[in-house]
Amino acid sequence: MDYEYAPLRLPPNVDRMTATAQLAIQAEFSGWELARVQLFRDGTRKVVLRRRVREQPQPGLSI
Repeated sequence: MDYEYAPLRLPPNVDRMTATAQLAIQAEFSGWELARVQLFRDGTRKVVLRRRVREQPQPGLSI
């Protein structure tokens, strides 16, 4: 299967609940799923989302 990936960086002022809500919205409406999360000492999160590549156009990220 082929996937497309979308790397995101969430700043340290975004709390866990807000990040969860934003990512859940992307999963629900755009078909993204969580591939990886990396938390840094300064509180920054590096998030990688992925979704299967389809022939029909799909909505992009709205974060």
